[in-house]
Amino acid sequence: MAHRFEIRKNKAGEFVAYFCHNSETIFWTEGYSSKASAKNAIESILKNGPDADVVDTTVD
Repeated sequence: MAHRFEIRKNKAGEFVAYFCHNSETIFWTEGYSSKASAKNAIESILKNGPDADVVDTTVD
């Protein structure tokens, strides 16, 4: 699969969920003190992401 979530630890020792596509990081979450919280963040993205609105705040 070309895309995936990864849970990594940052320099502060927090757990961070990363979304990667073709080995490139697309976005990441804030740091969490537990791995379970990072997994919950991934579940929330999977559940709520497909219905999320796209808001363009740029000015042409």
